[in-house]
Amino acid sequence: MIPNVDNDSIVYLNGDYVRLGDAKISVLDRGFIFGDGIYDVVPAYNGKPFRMDGHLARLERSLASIGIKVDMTRADWEALVHDLLKRSGLGDCMVYIQVTRGVAKRDHAFPANTTPTIFCMVSPFVRPGAAAREQGYSAVSIPDVRWLRCEIKSVSLLGNVLAKQAAVEAGVDEVLQFRDGYLTEGSSCNIWMVKNGVLLAPPRNNLILEGIRYGLLEELTAAGNITFEIRPISQQEVDEADELMLSSATKELLPITTYNGKPVGSGKPGAVYASLRAAYDDAIAAL
Repeated sequence: MIPNVDNDSIVYLNGDYVRLGDAKISVLDRGFIFGDGIYDVVPAYNGKPFRMDGHLARLERSLASIGIKVDMTRADWEALVHDLLKRSGLGDCMVYIQVTRGVAKRDHAFPANTTPTIFCMVSPFVRPGAAAREQGYSAVSIPDVRWLRCEIKSVSLLGNVLAKQAAVEAGVDEVLQFRDGYLTEGSSCNIWMVKNGVLLAPPRNNLILEGIRYGLLEELTAAGNITFEIRPISQQEVDEADELMLSSATKELLPITTYNGKPVGSGKPGAVYASLRAAYDDAIAAL
């Protein structure tokens, strides 16, 4: 049994609903042997999925990017998410979806005629509290030494694990990664910068995983008359930012108020963050 995990919770594995404690896969599954698979996480509030279309579209893009074909339509994925949420009985939670290439003899090349492994589970999550929202996160900069296909939401997450561990060892909440002097992303989140009231975001390309909140914030800035620019952001610009913030499915949108040991702007959450945070909360309330 896995400690500190609800082994009696119901999960989905290859067409069956089973107890988490009873769910088993082969040690020859390519997800275990090679990290040959993808995943996504759909957040839900009061049992209602949030921005599910975006998450499932990214799931499908990731599958196509690495050549995994599954016999699941968009409607099938939607039905599975809703069924898992209903079975879980949870309110604020996240639906984790993982697909690997399946079980085969260990060989690097794609095996022929394998059946993908599909695993899904629902876990509770606690929304960011007042301290995180009002006081903000701390962060440090590190080089981005990951592979060059970060747009694929791969289960091969060692680079992200090492980045998060760098934050832990530095005694901060998060890292900001830079490749060739330009901002990419955090350990498991997108990073945003504000200068002179303009919200800046790194380009959507292979160097970042485009979070679903990327599109959401683009919508919220348009609705709130906040100027939004997508372009490369230099490390010097980040050093001189008026505001920094991060976004992810479970962290939602949070300010970064301390960076490399110095306050960001005034050292408190800024006006652009406050506006977007309020709009984000409204979007959740509208579910």
